[in-house]
Amino acid sequence: MRLGPRRDAPVFSVLRDPQFRAIWYVGTLRELSRRMELLVLSWLILQATQSPFQLGLVLVFNNLPRPALSFFTGFIADRFNRWRILMASQVINTLVAATLLALIAADAIQAWHVYAAVFLQGATKSLEDPSRRTGILDIVGERRLVNALSLDTISNTAGKMIGPLLGGIMIDTSGPLVSGWLQGVSVETGAFVGAASLILLIHLADLVLMTRVRIPNKARSATFEPVWRSLGDAVRYALATPLLWGMLYVTIIMNALAFPLQQFIPDIGANNLGVGATLVGLLVAAEGIGQLTGAGAMALTRDLQRHGFVFLIGSIAVLTMGILFVWSPWYMMAFAILILGGVGQSGFGTMQSTITMLAAPPEMRGRMVGLMSVCIGIGTPLGGLAIGLMAENFGTPWAITVNALIGLGLLLPSLIFTPLAWGQTRQAQAVQAE
Repeated sequence: MRLGPRRDAPVFSVLRDPQFRAIWYVGTLRELSRRMELLVLSWLILQATQSPFQLGLVLVFNNLPRPALSFFTGFIADRFNRWRILMASQVINTLVAATLLALIAADAIQAWHVYAAVFLQGATKSLEDPSRRTGILDIVGERRLVNALSLDTISNTAGKMIGPLLGGIMIDTSGPLVSGWLQGVSVETGAFVGAASLILLIHLADLVLMTRVRIPNKARSATFEPVWRSLGDAVRYALATPLLWGMLYVTIIMNALAFPLQQFIPDIGANNLGVGATLVGLLVAAEGIGQLTGAGAMALTRDLQRHGFVFLIGSIAVLTMGILFVWSPWYMMAFAILILGGVGQSGFGTMQSTITMLAAPPEMRGRMVGLMSVCIGIGTPLGGLAIGLMAENFGTPWAITVNALIGLGLLLPSLIFTPLAWGQTRQAQAVQAE
């Protein structure tokens, strides 16, 4: 009897690929620094303003670049060297982190600095997402894509778990140490200096690791058609493919009505549950624990075909858990609910990318990921703004509850009019040039 894990499982084949491991490590650090940065800057805004609306603006500005940029970043991913795109993105991230550290250390940080920083962070994420995801496909091939994307979800989830927790710990503990080292720096400012310093170090480590990433040079189309025509082709293809437009429709709903909840966890933690930055960071990490569990289960699957069904079930779970979380009277109950919501997010996120790339022809995948990112960018700023305004007037729990209930209602058309719930994702063939 064989008791050990099967070495021929697709997930182990993916992990044995050194090129995949390199891009996997880079993705982990990138998401860790991003999530830590968002938690630290959100806590800074909340402590300075005590305003749910201004807290929501962090999410709004972080996602504002996506609608305008994602069409073009998908086109860029299909036409240009993906490694150079990822490297340029990380250079910008590192410079932004260094600037924030200097402003905080000089006690000159203002709200608009934070909004500008998260705006640039959102722009670089829009730039890198199509290149990184299609780069993973270039490395592992189509047969191992679900397993690789599940591992990529694990990578992102590890960053989502560790980043906020590290940020909260640094805010709660590093103040006295930093103020002792830097004369004239208060304990409160020192806490944010310590957190920002660690963020910069992680960005620098990621920059070094990027030099080890190798993405195969896949054949690109030799015909460089006008960008608007190219993007128009992607939109027309999506609209003619029910599975794709159903996925894009649900993507807009979830990013407008479900995922903005994550930005308001610091408000719920501080004002409803009465906890500090470390426990708030742990609450933010709870969703990551659930995502890691779900992604790990999917990484071990073989030939999973019902991608749309998993995608929809995950969406429903996220919305339902969001309602339960904001009304939880106890910290541990809230923590457990967020873990369950994270399991739903893993199904949503993994299958979102899988459907996007497998339902599109090879030469259009970068643009289709860009189109997906456009839908994310359309939904998230609007949702963050709406919830922030409602929370300012009626309280954060009511704002999130109303939005989640609307989201559940709007999922019904996707069950009726698209094949998401019952269809199978089939590999799209290359589109023949006219």
